Amino acid sequence: SSSEVPLYEDITLKLILVSGKTKEFPFSPSNSAADIAKHVYNHWPMDWEEEQVSSPNILRLIYQGRFLHGNVTLGALKLPHGKITVMHLVARETLPEPNSQGQRNREKTRESNCCVIL
Repeated sequence: SSSEVPLYEDITLKLILVSGKTKEFPFSPSNSAADIAKHVYNHWPMDWEEEQVSSPNILRLIYQGRFLHGNVTLGALKLPHGKITVMHLVARETLPEPNSQGQRNREKTRESNCCVIL
């Protein structure tokens, strides 16, 4: 297989689908949320067949209730090494965040954004 990450570096992610199915994957701190989505997409578990998505670009990670942007690395999250970190894996076209391009301009003109429900 490809170059192995030294084990002490590994961060084990336990990914939970909306359906409740789980799978553990080893990642390194330099992996970003986008890397993880791609890896999981390319190594989609057999028993997740019903949840298969059409593209890795719609896979989102949720950590402690927050969506992770694609460029966030595991190292930046200061995850505990050698422990299993639980994240949720969901399929969503867009992130519910006001800092995406199109919404930013609208925010200035509309005050009603105070009540966005995530």
